[in-house]
Amino acid sequence: MVRLIAYSDYLCPWCFNAAVRLHRVEEEFAGAVTVEWRSFLLRPQPDPTRTLEQFRAYTKSWTRAAADPDGGAFQVWRTDAGPPSHSVPPHLVAKAAARLGGDAFARVHAALLSAYFTDNRDITDAATLRAIWSECALPAEGLAAADDPALLREVIDQHNEAVEHGATGVPAVRVDGDDACVVGAQPLETYRRWVQRLLGQM
Repeated sequence: MVRLIAYSDYLCPWCFNAAVRLHRVEEEFAGAVTVEWRSFLLRPQPDPTRTLEQFRAYTKSWTRAAADPDGGAFQVWRTDAGPPSHSVPPHLVAKAAARLGGDAFARVHAALLSAYFTDNRDITDAATLRAIWSECALPAEGLAAADDPALLREVIDQHNEAVEHGATGVPAVRVDGDDACVVGAQPLETYRRWVQRLLGQM
């Protein structure tokens, strides 16, 4: 079994592309490869000075990620939601889902990315996060875990771990047991060849 550790941020467009590609790799190598998603904080603190107009202008840069093949579906921001505050809230909700099991995490992980980049919903807003949780058909009481200080500590520890492993940005992926990270959203074929090579060494 190949176990990949992927450091990611829900506000990062390139992480959306990497998530789509790595999910496809997991499907193609079913039972032989697994991806564990860990937190990285591109925006660790809220920025109250950023306006919705500034944020809308920034999202035009998503067209670069959208032009990459085999990635996520992007839409330049067209709603009146936001701007998003900071990276922490969606990570806490994803961690709360993980406490319910791998399937729950996978549903929330995918839903957060598509809600933000495709549907232009503010995934740092508490009401939006509650709605996404409900849309993923998870038990309502499970969301309370997002307020557990232990989950915030886990998010911060994983971010620090990524930095210690040389992640200068995200997405960053490493093989479990190997200290070196591959930084950047790699093409789907690159991920495929990487996994094939690792499986051949086992």
